[in-house]
Amino acid sequence: MFLRFANLNLLSMKNLIRVGLLVLITQMAFAQSANITPLFQDQQPLTLKLTTSIKDIKKKTNDSTYLPAHLYVRNASGAWDSIAIEIRARGIFRRKNCYFAPIRIKVKKEASKGTILEGNKSLKLVMPCENSGDKNQLVLKEYAAYKMYEQISPYHFKTRMANLTFIEFDGKKAKTHELVSFLIEDDDLVAKRFNAKIMENLNLHPLRLNDTSSVKHDLFQYMIGNLDWSTTFLHNAKIMMQQPNRYIPLAYDFDMSGFVNPPYGVPNEQLGQQDIRDRIYRGFCRQEPVVQFVRQHYLTVQPNVMAALGQFEKDFLPRDYATMKKYIEDFFAILKNDADFRKKIIEGCRKK
Repeated sequence: MFLRFANLNLLSMKNLIRVGLLVLITQMAFAQSANITPLFQDQQPLTLKLTTSIKDIKKKTNDSTYLPAHLYVRNASGAWDSIAIEIRARGIFRRKNCYFAPIRIKVKKEASKGTILEGNKSLKLVMPCENSGDKNQLVLKEYAAYKMYEQISPYHFKTRMANLTFIEFDGKKAKTHELVSFLIEDDDLVAKRFNAKIMENLNLHPLRLNDTSSVKHDLFQYMIGNLDWSTTFLHNAKIMMQQPNRYIPLAYDFDMSGFVNPPYGVPNEQLGQQDIRDRIYRGFCRQEPVVQFVRQHYLTVQPNVMAALGQFEKDFLPRDYATMKKYIEDFFAILKNDADFRKKIIEGCRKK
């Protein structure tokens, strides 16, 4: 009799966890649909045109110095809308090592009024790093990573794919590049969506971050094989404070991950990484019930994550897509294996 009741209690507990996860997913969907600018509500790829000098924007290393430019957006009628913007290069590594430095865009309220950019004061424009034959495929991979993360955490940046005609001026010469790119919303818009505030120069220890959100973030970085981030030093990460002492990590810039596997990627030998595709969990140790809860959450949303990746199957050669898919499936195989999960995550977490 006691065993029967014990089994019932265990079954009830599992059902409660399952219901709790479903409620959490519903809340995620609601949060994702609220307070999103029209630019990111529509997910049809944009057609853009931008003319600038790569040399000029790379010279301006001061983050407060922007150069004037115009962004041309093809509208529904096929005509080009011209929007006055200001741009600068961003990213220390990319400014030094990339042919196309990623761009930060600023747009004034008057200039954006009545355009697709209305409601956005600042945007990131992600372009390929190198001017190589596979440059657009690498951008698509990174974009896919953003879309997978949307299925995992409500605390993410909205993105929008764009086909970009990039006209590079170099003195009197001009080169035209047809690039796959995407726009990333400003961090202040993410914070506004959650009644939060972006925090700067915190030097916050990762263990002060909200535990559930932090483990979701850290497991995602592990899923895509990314070591190029730090929530303490705000490297490829932002921190928002949703309420006093509730700090939430926001992740971005995934191009150096094993999932993207760029030719310019370098293994982190200090952490024992021999190949950029080697996964190493960099999350700090948390109470095991929290980690197990997040583990179950990942397993619950696995079909959604794989479906988000599946949307890009047609954009890659069959063998390339199969490699991408297997890389993510291998992550979920670790989550489903108790021994692997304990060794790589529970015991493999950072102690200091």
